[in-house]
Amino acid sequence: MKKLILIAVLLVSLLSVAAVPVSQAFSFGDVFKVGGIGFLINKFSTPLNNFINTLTFKHGAGSDYATKVVPIVSAGNKGYIGAAQVTGSQELVDKTEAVLQLEGNFNSSTFRVKALLPIDSTNPINFSRVQGVGVSAIIDIRI
Repeated sequence: MKKLILIAVLLVSLLSVAAVPVSQAFSFGDVFKVGGIGFLINKFSTPLNNFINTLTFKHGAGSDYATKVVPIVSAGNKGYIGAAQVTGSQELVDKTEAVLQLEGNFNSSTFRVKALLPIDSTNPINFSRVQGVGVSAIIDIRI
């Protein structure tokens, strides 16, 4: 079990390195932070999902659709990682492995845009978008 956890943390760390621009400073401490965050997302995805569903139902905004918490992999200007809750039909939610965050500036940097796309892989380079699934919550992780 320990070997499996170590392999998972290393895999998330290596995949996250691909999302960091070459010009950005990067250290082994960053790799361990990203790997640790990935481990936390995997460990707490079900309790986080249940908490979000309870929170939304409490405020009259619940949903009858399936939900799941998945990691956010980022491409574009920065290399962050976090988590998001996705919602849709059970079949499509089951296909969703991550949310890809793309960032860009619009109108000479007047607007900063973040596109959140449910995808079928945690690899931000080789993936397919999962049509019919939406992002219903963003989970920020303090590091």
